[in-house]
Amino acid sequence: MLLNARALLHCVVSCTGSIVAVPAFAQDFITVASTTSTETSGLFGYILPMFTEETGIDVRIVAQGTGQALETGRRGDVDVVFVHALPAEEQFVAEGYGVERFDVMYNDFVIVGPDSDPAGIRTAANAVDTMIAIAQAGAFFASRGDDSGTHQAELGLWSTAEIIPQGAWYLETGSGMGATLNTAVQVPAYALTDRGTWLSFENRGDLTITYEGDPVLFNPYGVILVNPELHTHVKAQEGQAFIDWLVSDTGQQAIADYQVAGEQLFFPNAK
Repeated sequence: MLLNARALLHCVVSCTGSIVAVPAFAQDFITVASTTSTETSGLFGYILPMFTEETGIDVRIVAQGTGQALETGRRGDVDVVFVHALPAEEQFVAEGYGVERFDVMYNDFVIVGPDSDPAGIRTAANAVDTMIAIAQAGAFFASRGDDSGTHQAELGLWSTAEIIPQGAWYLETGSGMGATLNTAVQVPAYALTDRGTWLSFENRGDLTITYEGDPVLFNPYGVILVNPELHTHVKAQEGQAFIDWLVSDTGQQAIADYQVAGEQLFFPNAK
């Protein structure tokens, strides 16, 4: 019986104990720029092996904030972007950098902070009021400050509150969600985070969810193929296969099945 290319690659590596040159067709892969939240939550570690087993296409993730991920897509350095900042995604497509945006899943943002809740935001009427209370109290707030989807959502709340966050209480980390939460733990400080990252984050210290539930904290994720007419080297067929799998019944069920400590992190919503 003849071995297929992927099985042959496995045999060459595992049977000889060394890596030798193999045909290019044995190394099908795509590169996806996605958010640190999808990476650090463990979602990709759960669903990508299923996609690869079904299609034979490996997926290499570049984990960045959404703003950086979209910029990477604009340069044509990846085949697909999978991010969570709807207005920026729609602009990416409108400007011709992406082919079409597809809904994939959603969760929500929550505001975490010290259990003592020094700004008293647990009883706030809405998410904007929490930001007002934090600023008025001068309570420490750790911001990603990196143009990620989470950072853009945070800036939207400050803007609605008509507050320019600045001063010693406002801590911009310029880092991913995990590093920003670590800063919030150490200070301690409030922070805006997606629920998926929070549920998978283990170093919580004295932090707890201090506010949740406002509809403005809805957090949708979309996936877009980088335009192959603009960047001819984009692996359009393989990239579209990944998108099609994510929005298929199989992909949507895989997303729904992923849990941490018995809690579902993401909710599929492909149309």
